[in-house]
Amino acid sequence: MNANRHENSGPSRTQQITLRGPAELADALPFMLGFHPTDSVVLVGLHGERGRFGGRVRLGIPSSPREWASTADHLAECLVEGGARSGARPDGVVVFLCQDPAPGETGRHVMERLRPFSQRLRTACGALDIPVYEVICISDGLYFSYCCPDARCCPPDGTPLALSGTTVTAATAAYAGMQVRGTLRDMEARLKPAGGPEEEEQRAALDAAAASIVPRILEGSEEQGRVNVREETLRLAREILRRFANPKSPKSPKTEKFPETAMSPETRAASKAPKPSVNTANPPGVTIPGRILVDTSERDAADDALITPEEAATLILGLQDRVTRDRAAEWMEGWEGTAALRLWRVLARRCVTPYQEHAAAPLTLVGWTAWSTGDEPMARVALGLALGADPEYVFAQLLHQACNEGLDPESLRSCLRSERDSRTASEQIAPASSRRVRMRASHRQGTRSALGRAGRQTGTRDRRAAAGVRPGGPAADRPGNGSPRHGGQRGSRSGR
Repeated sequence: MNANRHENSGPSRTQQITLRGPAELADALPFMLGFHPTDSVVLVGLHGERGRFGGRVRLGIPSSPREWASTADHLAECLVEGGARSGARPDGVVVFLCQDPAPGETGRHVMERLRPFSQRLRTACGALDIPVYEVICISDGLYFSYCCPDARCCPPDGTPLALSGTTVTAATAAYAGMQVRGTLRDMEARLKPAGGPEEEEQRAALDAAAASIVPRILEGSEEQGRVNVREETLRLAREILRRFANPKSPKSPKTEKFPETAMSPETRAASKAPKPSVNTANPPGVTIPGRILVDTSERDAADDALITPEEAATLILGLQDRVTRDRAAEWMEGWEGTAALRLWRVLARRCVTPYQEHAAAPLTLVGWTAWSTGDEPMARVALGLALGADPEYVFAQLLHQACNEGLDPESLRSCLRSERDSRTASEQIAPASSRRVRMRASHRQGTRSALGRAGRQTGTRDRRAAAGVRPGGPAADRPGNGSPRHGGQRGSRSGR
């Protein structure tokens, strides 16, 4: 079978390797996904006579065996329908079941416990005329084959997995620039609250922000409150993006609601701390257990220190507005994309109990920004968590489907750029129109003053000015207002 990471650019598009047998398939799985799946069932589609790898779907293994039948049917349908939409219905399937042993269990116990699930997956795919060529269970550092009857290559007690970084797949992945991030559990931990005494402080900040922001949104006249909250949220987010880009001189927002957050001691300490060094001793694709987790934990802790609980609460509540979230999604490229990805991860970690559902917005932004910047593994994990927080979150549903089908994010990037350019153009027109209005108002006010002085001499013109009548024109606003009616209306429409 040919393992071809067709989604990636560069050497990975053309570099191909041939996998033979369950051992090499088990070794290739983390490189196909970008992480070591834990507690997961993975279906990988095969195409053509040579079995080229295609689409794939992953889901957590249901804890109840009563859900196995419906889960198997759903996964098989997703894989086949996704391939059909992309014009490449799979010709076969390889199934992986990955789960760590429970206390008191061994890898073989896990394999036997999941055997009925493997059988149900085979029959679900067979019902759709898609043959299953191999089903592999990976547990406790061992792999087991449900399909190979030869005990010489697939003994019943399992076969140890190859050492990380020692196989042909690892060497090819290193050459192609592919990297394994660690386990799925590690990646999810970066997007979930870590617990500890800080949670109570964040919960109090969220309660206070909700009490302040929600009434402003609901009680504002003609949605003015919602617009004000939106602009304040985006202004605060932009300032924090600049803070991430230049952590040595952070400037916290001085909003009316939280003036005390100008610079906390934690922020000042984080700005002086050296940046965590990047481990360059190991080539991409080679994973040293624990090292990646340590590096990411240090970087995440530094990011957390740059945002106060009050700032995080303000952003979390503000991003619940769809328009605000869509405008925040425009930070998707360059330094803005890099800084935004860090910011959204921090906000996802701050969605403590009972605000777990609020995490759908920042998690979806993590998924979108990661996908837009080429980090597909992180995108898949974040979007899966977003749907776990709110299964009906439409933006996450659409992104998750597009990412799973291997679509190009450039089409959505282009739409967001067009929206941003149109809004920027209208905002540039509005100040120019306002300047013209102010110039006309100033000129007419000066004319009224002159008329007033003349009126004091004659008495007639004074009465005309007091009535608000312009020479040679219709009635205007009250003298001294400085906002002629017609010009003011044009300025207001252009500013909306």
